Amino acid sequence: MSLSVTKPVIRRLSPETINRIAAGEVVERPASVIKELVENALDAGARRIDINAEGGGLSRLVIEDDGKGMSPEELELCIERHATSKLPVGDDGADDLLNIDTMGFRGEALPSIGSIARLSIVTQARGEGDAWTITVEGGVSSGAAPTAPLGRSGTRVEVRDLFYATPARLKFLKSERSENQGISDVIKRLAMSRPDVGFFLTLDGRKRFSVAAEDDESVASRKARMAAVLGADFGDNALEVDQEREGVRVTGFASLPTYSRGNSLHQYLFVNGRPVRDKLLGGAVRGAYQDFLARDRYPVVALNVELPTDQVDVNVHPAKAEVRFRDAALVRGLIVGSLRHALAAAGHRASTTVSGFALGAARPEGFNSGPRPAYQSAASHVAGWGRPPIPSEPTQAEVFDPGLSVRMETPGFETGSAQGELPPQPVPETQSEPSWPLGVARAQLHETYVVAQTGDGIVIVDQHAAHERLVYERMKKMIAETGVQRQRLLVPEIVDLDENEARRLLDRTEELAELGLVVEAFGAGAIAVRETPALLKKLDVQGLIRDLADDLAAYDQALSLKEKLEDVVGTMACHGSVRSGRRLTGEEMNALLREMEATPHSGQCNHGRPTYVELKLADIERLFGRR
Repeated sequence: MSLSVTKPVIRRLSPETINRIAAGEVVERPASVIKELVENALDAGARRIDINAEGGGLSRLVIEDDGKGMSPEELELCIERHATSKLPVGDDGADDLLNIDTMGFRGEALPSIGSIARLSIVTQARGEGDAWTITVEGGVSSGAAPTAPLGRSGTRVEVRDLFYATPARLKFLKSERSENQGISDVIKRLAMSRPDVGFFLTLDGRKRFSVAAEDDESVASRKARMAAVLGADFGDNALEVDQEREGVRVTGFASLPTYSRGNSLHQYLFVNGRPVRDKLLGGAVRGAYQDFLARDRYPVVALNVELPTDQVDVNVHPAKAEVRFRDAALVRGLIVGSLRHALAAAGHRASTTVSGFALGAARPEGFNSGPRPAYQSAASHVAGWGRPPIPSEPTQAEVFDPGLSVRMETPGFETGSAQGELPPQPVPETQSEPSWPLGVARAQLHETYVVAQTGDGIVIVDQHAAHERLVYERMKKMIAETGVQRQRLLVPEIVDLDENEARRLLDRTEELAELGLVVEAFGAGAIAVRETPALLKKLDVQGLIRDLADDLAAYDQALSLKEKLEDVVGTMACHGSVRSGRRLTGEEMNALLREMEATPHSGQCNHGRPTYVELKLADIERLFGRR
């Protein structure tokens, strides 16, 4: 009997194959190449970066910076796999992966690009008069050679025929227009994170994006950069965010709730200046705005989380777009708290786009070409979003005597201290120049809208939406003071879950109890629900628990229960508010305006719809051709 000898099935891959595999992780599309090369320029201390792309980035990419440049020895090393100058070395002489303060550190980008494209690098070190060049085609290097000086320090990287060595990858790319859009998005994200650097993007010979470096890092400079990237409207409607807790700081800008979008693509999140896409951060933003926006609306935010490098792990994904926090609860809580603090400080403000849309709608047909405001495209099922019912007989605007003194009573609302009642407010003696932000009430239109005169224009208030928000805020305050009332189930509800889902819920029992839900373990993977919030009369306990488990998995927050409670409170506030069609006296209207000025978030209803529109006198005069 003879034994057959088989060849070993495990073999070593060639360096070229290894580099192409790495390229598949790092270089997904032209935008990935741009990101890696621009991050290299930022790590090199560049203050100006020029980007030029042709054919969606597939034909030619050029990135030029004014950084410190490289020596010929460094130039030859930079194209070798896992060769980097950025990874710090610890006291023990070992590479320190826990204290990374640069954009790059893996040493994979340049060799990966060189393995699938034609790569050319020209560099001139700071303080040197000579320049050096090197080329790589399909993973084969030409070696460093002298070349014509650049005239300054810096590096110029040119990439041609991207994916020529891996033609199968070309089938997975999108249209040239989509690839150009991806490149623009990458540059804008990096430009937001570094106001001290100028970015200049040219696509197929046309300048598409350019921002000069800001002189300082003041709030005004950072806001100017955000406005340059996201548009002037964002600059006009952005709230500054700046909070710090236990060595973690959150800075940036967030939009007013009435300035929102239909998806989360306009949420820009950074960790120590690094653009990231993180579920935890996204969930924290959603949690902060859940009280102000409909479920299908998203705020526009640009936030940077600054924390010690040993408190965050950026070595999670080859593209470095994901991070892990050592204390995720601290980061999440700080983001939610800082955003809510900024929203509270905004008071009754509504976005400027609200008045812009109103003026556009008031212009004759043919002149109304402006964009619809963000809130206008939200779900149409939200109560009160439609036009008010037209009365059977036309009603005139009720012009009143400011001296009237009538107490406002709101029937059908029985919630104790949150009674829908507006206290009398004095009306100023001088009516020519109202000094209050929302002015002095002058009339009521169609028993639905209050018209007030301000010092430089007029304000139109939706009386029902405004009072609904006021009553809602009172009820929230009452619940915060007394807690959510609970009701005990006669027979505990048993919900079967996956063991991981059950564990996530049991880890948050204290938080759930504060929201009125008492749960406990009931064997492996099962939850026993013993008490539920009294506000939620008819409750699908099984569905709620599963939704909560999904929320904790996706956002690490119990959003479903909070939203259900807030929805009930909102419904109660809606029924207990001044209805459309209710005739108000002058004192009642002014009481409504004064309470709006004193109540945070009164500029929008619970779904992000504006409660008032302000029109400046100059804009009104333009409507009539007086300017």
